[in-house]
Amino acid sequence: MRQELVSLQLEEQISGRFPVGRRLRVLDVGMARGTQALRLARAGHAVTGLESDPEMLAAARAELAGEPDGIRERVRFVEGDGVDTGVHFKPGAFDVVLCHGVLMRVRERDALLAGLARMLAPGGLLSLLVRNGDAAALRPGQAGDWRAALTAFDQLTRTDEEGLAVRADRLADLTRTLAGIAAPLHAWYGVRVFTDGAPDDAQAPAGAELDRLLAAEERAGRTDPYRCVASLLHLCGVRG
Repeated sequence: MRQELVSLQLEEQISGRFPVGRRLRVLDVGMARGTQALRLARAGHAVTGLESDPEMLAAARAELAGEPDGIRERVRFVEGDGVDTGVHFKPGAFDVVLCHGVLMRVRERDALLAGLARMLAPGGLLSLLVRNGDAAALRPGQAGDWRAALTAFDQLTRTDEEGLAVRADRLADLTRTLAGIAAPLHAWYGVRVFTDGAPDDAQAPAGAELDRLLAAEERAGRTDPYRCVASLLHLCGVRG
């Protein structure tokens, strides 16, 4: 659900900003298994994926190996960290930079974002997917975990199931940061408004019901007040 929604939103931003048919230079920072990177390559763009986890990188390469030759030729994978983009690439080298699900595990958030903005050509698009700090208390509250809900109002960092610190970000804070790095916020969406609180063993819908669920999530993600309580925020900044 998350990947489908982000893909729809990203397609909307790309088609509204760049000429139809233009092959874009895309950098996917922290690409994991390369889901978005491969989708963009299939759409005709030249994609570079940056990933520091060797297992994720191997999985992405395995996925790429199953693609036709023409798509494989448009994709390049680099082992590295998002904070080291300046080591691997020249400033202004990309039209689109993705950073999805990475900020939540980075200590120096603003430094990372400034480095990503430098990778963008003028008019380039920066796509961020972050945990929504403005709604951090909602899910534990719905689950009846009142201690966690009260803590989440003021504490944006929690420990995940693997014992790692995970941070949420507030929309207002990131709006100020994007303005400060010359990539001001252009549009934003909520991701997973209705489905994030579903039980782990919930039966996934299929067919027409899945289509209706996706349509409901997509509409809520662009509509106030629903998007404000989504578990994730998709922010799109544009390089000035």
